[in-house]
Amino acid sequence: MILPLGLAACASPSLQEAFGTTPTSAAATATGAAEPLSATPPETLDPTPPPPPPPAARTVEEFDTTTEEDRAEAVAEPEAAPSAALGTTQATLGSPADPGIWVKTPLVSETVMGRVEYQGNSINVELRPSGGEAGSGSQISLPAMRLLEAPLTEIVELAVFAS
Repeated sequence: MILPLGLAACASPSLQEAFGTTPTSAAATATGAAEPLSATPPETLDPTPPPPPPPAARTVEEFDTTTEEDRAEAVAEPEAAPSAALGTTQATLGSPADPGIWVKTPLVSETVMGRVEYQGNSINVELRPSGGEAGSGSQISLPAMRLLEAPLTEIVELAVFAS
């Protein structure tokens, strides 16, 4: 009888603070990731980034806060400027609470615009450094996965290009 009560106390915010742990977002818990809540938005090249999803977001549509304009820019044909092939990466769904059309990858060391391809579909994305080692895999935003028509629950192989 004491064990269940002891374990229930682990969810107490004051107990978590005592052990130096932080609460996680509902989105992170739902996806199995343990990303702490953050008030700091990620670095972005977008002068008008999409807003974060509402705290009560539960569906794919509620988490995808990109506009029609954002999505149109993502699927637009690239300009005449040549793209540099950076390589391929295995990618999984990143935090659905992180708005925008992006890929976090070890293939870049700074945030740059680029393009990714998946099974014949190609979109413009913001390439963000993941900080991981080469070959460690990538994360892709929910809106980007939707535009690529990639399954949200699978690991997908992306060809990555810098603009």
